[in-house]
Amino acid sequence: MPIVIGAKRESDFTDPIGMLGDCHRRIEMFLNVLVRVAEQAKGAALNEEQRGALETALRYFREAAPKHTADEEESLFPRLRQIESAEVRALMVRIESLEEEHVCADRSHGEVDSLGRLWLKDGMLPADRAARLLTLVLQLRDLYRHHIATEDNEVFPAAALALSASDRQAIGSEMAHRRSLR
Repeated sequence: MPIVIGAKRESDFTDPIGMLGDCHRRIEMFLNVLVRVAEQAKGAALNEEQRGALETALRYFREAAPKHTADEEESLFPRLRQIESAEVRALMVRIESLEEEHVCADRSHGEVDSLGRLWLKDGMLPADRAARLLTLVLQLRDLYRHHIATEDNEVFPAAALALSASDRQAIGSEMAHRRSLR
């Protein structure tokens, strides 16, 4: 079943850590869409399915993915920094690295978005730009594999154990507010 922006989530705002993990699945899915379209079409004219998939994936990374980054950088990570536990303190170097990866990913997504919009507008993408798009989405796929594994396997489990119920509630509320749902 395809994932649709705005579709019902697996988790809800009472489980913000679960929601962050759900978002990772969407990031992986939409990134795979970008890779597939770039590999298959190679800058040539897009068929209707490819065009729709490209538009949806670009919109996801332009509109929804930045909210996920904000969820982590503005809600989750600052609260983790305030926790006085050896396990959480040990994650701080990882968290700083994750924040640097967010900056790199954002920069690459900006270029991917520009190239993708150009492709959609012109109907074709010159070979050099098509090659650049493919390089970027493959680099993003590699970055996200490591990034998501670190968050899913290290940061989120530690956060689930360390955060108080009030912290989880506040994070969920902030996430909902970013999406204009509360």
